[in-house]
Amino acid sequence: MHFVPENPDYSLSPYTGLTRKHWIDAAKYILGGVFRHVKTMDSPVLVPRYETEITYPNSHTPAWKVQAEYYEGLARSFFIAAPLIANEPDVVLNGKNLREYYKKHILRSCTPGDEQYVLSYSDMDKDSAPSFGLHTYQQTVETCAIVIGLVTTKKEIWDTYTKEEKDIIASFIHDYAEGTTATQNWRLFNMLDLAFLHMMGYEIDKSIMREHAQAILSYYAGDGWYRDGHTFDYYSAWAFQVYGAIWCKWYGYDNEPYIAAAFEKNSNELMKTYDRFFDKDGHVTMWGRSSIYRNAATAAFAANFNLQNPTVNPGLARRIASGALMQFFSRDDILYEGAPVLGFYGPFTPMVQGYSCAESPLWLGKAFLCLELDENHPFWTAKEENGVWDKMEDGESLETVLDGPALDIVNHHDNGSMELRTGKILKKAGDSNARWCYAKLSYNSHYPWESDLPSGLSASAYVLKEDDISRTEQINSILWSGVRNDVLYRRAMFDFDTSMDYHWTSIIDLADFPVANGLMRADKLRLFHKPVDIYLGSYGFPCPDAEYHIESCGNAKAVVISGHGSDGKWRHMAMTIYGGWDDIFVEKSQGTNPDTSESFIIFAHARREKVFSYDPYVLISQVITKEGEIGFSEDDVFSISEVKYTDKEECGGYGPVTMKMKTGKSYIIDFSLIEGRIML
Repeated sequence: MHFVPENPDYSLSPYTGLTRKHWIDAAKYILGGVFRHVKTMDSPVLVPRYETEITYPNSHTPAWKVQAEYYEGLARSFFIAAPLIANEPDVVLNGKNLREYYKKHILRSCTPGDEQYVLSYSDMDKDSAPSFGLHTYQQTVETCAIVIGLVTTKKEIWDTYTKEEKDIIASFIHDYAEGTTATQNWRLFNMLDLAFLHMMGYEIDKSIMREHAQAILSYYAGDGWYRDGHTFDYYSAWAFQVYGAIWCKWYGYDNEPYIAAAFEKNSNELMKTYDRFFDKDGHVTMWGRSSIYRNAATAAFAANFNLQNPTVNPGLARRIASGALMQFFSRDDILYEGAPVLGFYGPFTPMVQGYSCAESPLWLGKAFLCLELDENHPFWTAKEENGVWDKMEDGESLETVLDGPALDIVNHHDNGSMELRTGKILKKAGDSNARWCYAKLSYNSHYPWESDLPSGLSASAYVLKEDDISRTEQINSILWSGVRNDVLYRRAMFDFDTSMDYHWTSIIDLADFPVANGLMRADKLRLFHKPVDIYLGSYGFPCPDAEYHIESCGNAKAVVISGHGSDGKWRHMAMTIYGGWDDIFVEKSQGTNPDTSESFIIFAHARREKVFSYDPYVLISQVITKEGEIGFSEDDVFSISEVKYTDKEECGGYGPVTMKMKTGKSYIIDFSLIEGRIML
């Protein structure tokens, strides 16, 4: 049964009706479902598993990961439980007093000899092969959640431990705080562990703290975004911008003022545009790894209030946080026997990574850290606002370009969606999960990414099929060249391997720009192998009852598809092909969409026969979407009035291509500058 807010307040919260009380109710709702499976006060926080091949612990993982699963359940549920306990010290769920439960189990997890002892860093590392400082363990991640919760419940839990019990916990935390960690967002876990110990009067190695802090600062790419390893994704929001702000408050301002000031500046920089990453309903887009964390992406808003000079708009922050909460909590399918499933909505194994366990989705509990802000805080008392969505005009698509992280956000007024185009991506060829998470041509808040079809074709992606050598090529790298004259230029590379010479890589240079309700593409082929069949997929259309038809206008052809989404509302999608394409068709798929079991994808197709032949190079297409009873007009579907080429053959092999739209605006597609402005 999904969460239903009682007595919503549409005066204070005109968009969602949610208040602080509803957030407390939602915390009890989700944690109550988890605690259905905690049989006694001695039982660990473990939820039923329905997937055992990808997630840990399984036959492929070491024995210590059994203990790691205990710790994930304990720590991540504590994200939700700690604010509840601080607000209601005697709160009881499923017959368990939460304050007493977590007090007991945190101590047990840190106590050698206890059956729920989750093993210290030293215990695990001493039995490992020589590590050269490279061994990392899942428990490092969870220590951070534990210390955040212990600070939140300092009065209710930490202060009630004896000196001996505090020392046991502190020793355990200290071992991980100064142990090896992954040299990306994980450094922040060690930093908060060290900051916690320092706050509680324990000695720490400040040199280690400074080393981690300077490294985190060096990952900053601009526009409020940090590079996490090799990529950009929501980890900037739910790790760097959440933990960084807490670290400033706990330790940085007093002990590392320069670094703390930089963290504060970077957080406030994110707040300038981060609201635009959410659609008109405040919904999160399925993008990047760990999407099972769902609405944790909103945690950065409330975290900004940990800073000395926060700049986030409180009414807008709560509106998005509440909208994202209801995006998931209003659905029955996000739960499996009361606990959040391994999926974005329902169970969806294509998006699941091997570092997760059944309890990992409880990371969404970070969104509940807003409950650490008291009831009189502006986050709770300000009237909800909807930011740019209330300022846009009919037909407007607002584009925000962030060159630092190579992210281009488009907010479409008419359909309320957010479309995201990404760059600076390089993933290992053959890693389909990474490709789906990062290397789609665009991501849409209304249409989550879809995994590959059995045919090898893929939604929101180009696929090359070279039957003469029995090879199918997929995009594993997208390079960024930026926006010029309202057109975004990127480079898509197929099965790219850095050990190979560049000219042996199949390439499509991408040029796209927003139209009302979607995106227009005018992409240029740079292929070294032919014959080849080229396919381009629309977004997956998650409407099992969908019906479609084909329309034509001059030399343009379109598929228009309509159906009812999982919410019962009408949805419409249209894909239009212009020059360069041969045909367009639809495939139905089963089990590849995270929203519904059945889905449809529209595909454009073109074939090129000879390697050295002057054939059409520029592939022009459009994908638009809409919700509601009324579908598209002819001008929506066929939005181009004229295409002009420089070359007399009208292939687009050289020179600008001018596209005149029926709105009266023209776009000049010019690939001549892309080569010298490529960024990774």
